[in-house]
Amino acid sequence: MNTGTGGTPDSFACMNIEQVHAREELAITILWSPLLPLTWIFPFIGHMGIADSRGVSSDFQGSYHVGDRGRMAFGNPTRALTMDISQLPGGKERWDAMILEANEIYRARVHNLVFDNCHSHVACALNSMGIKVYGVGMGKWNMVKLCFLVFFRARFLSVKGFLVQFLPSIVFICALLR
Repeated sequence: MNTGTGGTPDSFACMNIEQVHAREELAITILWSPLLPLTWIFPFIGHMGIADSRGVSSDFQGSYHVGDRGRMAFGNPTRALTMDISQLPGGKERWDAMILEANEIYRARVHNLVFDNCHSHVACALNSMGIKVYGVGMGKWNMVKLCFLVFFRARFLSVKGFLVQFLPSIVFICALLR
């Protein structure tokens, strides 16, 4: 029993084997993490997820598997693109519901690195919402638009994230130019 004084957690919490990892500062964002070593050669290639209104990420991690407990397949996100949902009918509730819907759809899908991947999962959620933001219209989201939108508009979450994404490719390009 939880006494409310920081004692032993209640029995229901003890039964929760898989902890949910939420980061409030990442609420309502598109998330990106490097996909090494591909990101070192092509810095716009990476892994994508989407965070709900509590900051819990969901990402298509492979055939028939969507991670929805806040742990992305290729490590912590290094970039985040905040989405403006002020004009979204239903607000946070719709945002969260459409992420859950996309998760269920992608739990029945085969992962394809080129045509049906983590970017497609995020696009599915955004298209279901009917959100229009960053000049991308309702129902017009796709993996290419998301790739370049995140590459050019998402903020870095740390200096280390910036270096992991760009330093190896800069060194590689400099070596080629010598």
